[in-house]
Amino acid sequence: MSVPASVYDDKPWLGLYDPGQPETLTQDYTDALAMFRSAVVRASNRPAILYFDAAITYAELDRLSDSLATFLIERGFAKGDRFAIYLQNVPQFVIAIVAAWKAGGIAVAVNPMNRVREIGVLFADCTPRAVICHGSTYEQTVAALDPALRPQIVITTSALAFQTRNDPRLFAEVKPGRVAHTADFETVMAEAGKPTPPPRSGANDIAFLVYTSGTTGVPKGAMSTHGNVTFNAQTYRDWIGLDEGAPLLGIAPLFHITGLIGHVAAAFITAAPLILAYRFEAGVMLDAIEEHKAAFTIGAITAFIAMMNHPSAVPAKLGTLTKIYSGGAPIPPSVVVAFREKFGHYIHNGYGLTETNSPSHVVPLSREAPVDPASGALAIGVPVYNTTSWICDDDGKPVPIGEVGEIVTQGPMVVPGYWNKPDKTAEAIRAGRFHTGDVGFMDRHGWFYLVDRKKDMINAAGYKVWPREVEDVLYTHPSVREAAVVGVPDSYRGETVKAVISLKPGATTTPEAIIAFCKERMAAYKYPREVAIIDDLPKTVTGKILRRELRG
Repeated sequence: MSVPASVYDDKPWLGLYDPGQPETLTQDYTDALAMFRSAVVRASNRPAILYFDAAITYAELDRLSDSLATFLIERGFAKGDRFAIYLQNVPQFVIAIVAAWKAGGIAVAVNPMNRVREIGVLFADCTPRAVICHGSTYEQTVAALDPALRPQIVITTSALAFQTRNDPRLFAEVKPGRVAHTADFETVMAEAGKPTPPPRSGANDIAFLVYTSGTTGVPKGAMSTHGNVTFNAQTYRDWIGLDEGAPLLGIAPLFHITGLIGHVAAAFITAAPLILAYRFEAGVMLDAIEEHKAAFTIGAITAFIAMMNHPSAVPAKLGTLTKIYSGGAPIPPSVVVAFREKFGHYIHNGYGLTETNSPSHVVPLSREAPVDPASGALAIGVPVYNTTSWICDDDGKPVPIGEVGEIVTQGPMVVPGYWNKPDKTAEAIRAGRFHTGDVGFMDRHGWFYLVDRKKDMINAAGYKVWPREVEDVLYTHPSVREAAVVGVPDSYRGETVKAVISLKPGATTTPEAIIAFCKERMAAYKYPREVAIIDDLPKTVTGKILRRELRG
């Protein structure tokens, strides 16, 4: 059965926009550096970064990034060169982003959990002229690279810089100290001056290279343009209604697209302080929200689960955090309910990928996402401004409303392609339409739902089982803290369903009890035949549960 084009061309989701919300946006900025400089003019003496007991104003951030840009330019860094930022969530990350733009270059966001082999793969692809990293990891990572892959300019720094609190929950093992044969960040800041302005970047120039997680092969560097970045920064501001100067909590890693757009770029466009805390630790995050009066954040649902189950979690900790969004993985409806019961705040859903510069679909702030009665899936939202989305079959043709297919998206946030990979670009982005690899459906009202990744579907004796549906049931068990479902080989069924769970503090249960619980609540081919209970599920640094590590 084919579907008339008008089903999607009529854009039924427009009726779900908040009252008064326009269908389209005109971008305020097409250059991310201009967006930052506007914040400096408007909020020169207001904090740009809050880092434990440190506050860096927009004027200071402007000066610090001038110094770093000058240092780079004086050592041959030129327009279009790549600056690898291999750091945790520290102020130096933000300083380096702005410095890269001021020097006319491209900021390359590198996962701070990567080790020498993984860094070598990335550096061989993007050939950065400069890198900034933590001195504590330099010898085991950047210094250990093949000399041919090592950037010409190497800057080292410490997570202890700027702040003096040295919270033992995070910094007990972190030691200060300079690293031989590298440029020391603090020395650079003290000695350099204002850079010579490079040619101004345009909307189509690359602002970031952001590498995909590589779950399906070699990581690919998505080329996020200045136009992509500024459009979705404005989407955050205008769709969610972020207030000028209202503090944003950096709960997601800054190397991830959510951190780059939903934290850094969103802070710049609202001239707001970005709250950073080195890396995620639930108790530290709860304290930071309360201390700095965070108003908005977006992060992985696992982060909110961790905060909800922390011993110090009380409603007062999140009193100011009234705008909360989550994305990156399907959200179990039961977690949204439990979080509101605990803190009084609703977690809004959002959806996007590295290739869409964070959000392409978002639940409007004034609405709550419906739960599909058939599948139990929580809606991921509706397409944001200037964006069209389809559910397509394997041939790229739209399917009828309610049918499952691949989510395809077109809009100003879609990257032009992958660095040095024209074949992968042509495969994923066809006529400006990004084929996400995610499976979902759209209901008759225009709400979009995420079912799962194509590659994670389980084929049990010919029946399709989507892990997310089983996980949603597992999350309703009173003892379950986190859950992941994978397919494992089975001599009779070909594949069978395996669940791996962790438990809430103080909770107890057995694999047999979990199997019985699921058997009562779903079809016979769906419930898990195997259950493993472990202390913690493996996750990416962004908080996404790694199913692939659970298949053994």
